[in-house]
Amino acid sequence: LPEGGSPGDLKAVRDGRAGVQDEGSQLVALALATAPLEAPDALWVDLCAGPGGKAALLEAVAAERGARLVAVELQPHRAGLVRKAGVRDVLCADGRRPPLADGSVDRVLLDAPCSGLGALRRRPESRWRRQPADLPALTALQGQLLDAAVRLLRPGGLLAYVTCSPHLAETAVPVLDVLRRHPRLERVDARPLLPGVPDIGDGPAVQLWPHRHGT
Repeated sequence: LPEGGSPGDLKAVRDGRAGVQDEGSQLVALALATAPLEAPDALWVDLCAGPGGKAALLEAVAAERGARLVAVELQPHRAGLVRKAGVRDVLCADGRRPPLADGSVDRVLLDAPCSGLGALRRRPESRWRRQPADLPALTALQGQLLDAAVRLLRPGGLLAYVTCSPHLAETAVPVLDVLRRHPRLERVDARPLLPGVPDIGDGPAVQLWPHRHGT
């Protein structure tokens, strides 16, 4: 698109043959998909998959490698959106209790429900909908989902934890907490998985910003 153009001007988007996705969403999905992993590498899970943009991208990459992606989404209407995005294997289930065997998954994406304060450029009305009192319930849910994701992982598997929030209570704190609860986890430096992205900090986590990265 030319700068300032509308995605709706593209015929493929109007016809439903293409979707629109923020670059940050693409980057985190590709980071998970391209991170080195010792075999096996056959089963991937998107644990909170709605509305399906990241899941669709992961499924395309997984298919190229002969892997299977399972998308888990709690809300039926959002699970429908995941299917509409082209993901074939969609489970309408609670990500805290996914109907998958413990220790069976090679790669897990947890794009956790959060305050969404990092997406105000796209959803400016969120600043009026969110209150400090919302955080405890959200962070508790994030912790429960992280524990479920860890249970799914096989030894040597990889988990990507992602939020649309810059708030430390939803980013650094849940990661530190899950590392304490599961001492066998090891942190992976995410910076090499985003080649060409400038100003991504000292690691091992990566924070993308609208004013720095246009995401």
